[in-house]
Amino acid sequence: MPGWLKALLIVAIIVVLLIVGVVGAGVFWWMRNKDALMARAKEVVTEAKDFGSKTDNQGCVDESISRYKKEPGFSSAISNAIFMRTCLDASKPTPGFCNDVPKKTEFMKSAEWRRDQCSRIDLSKDSYCQQLFQPVQDFCEKGPSRTTVNSNSGD
Repeated sequence: MPGWLKALLIVAIIVVLLIVGVVGAGVFWWMRNKDALMARAKEVVTEAKDFGSKTDNQGCVDESISRYKKEPGFSSAISNAIFMRTCLDASKPTPGFCNDVPKKTEFMKSAEWRRDQCSRIDLSKDSYCQQLFQPVQDFCEKGPSRTTVNSNSGD
């Protein structure tokens, strides 16, 4: 067997072992932390429903941004996206809230709108900021979820 083939096989075996190791570590981490993560998600949903019942759409966005600014980062962006969407579903309509919000399929307008939103709130350099505004686009495109009643949907 030529030397280059042996080297290639060794590299391939090492890559496979690394992938198996990373996947195994991920599964192990999930098994140890899933209960805490699920409890936190339920807590966020409860907080969002409560907050949303006392405010309007813009209040939900403002609160989500405020929460994110206190604790920025990947997991906070996910948590605040869940908070925002749940809050929007439970909140009162804000007149004109969705007027300038592009559909997610309008890729260029969507990217520009998200970038502008991040600049407006002084988070233009934050790599997760644009993800905070996806729930707004979802809400404006689809309306409130079917489990809530909100006059934003036009029903």
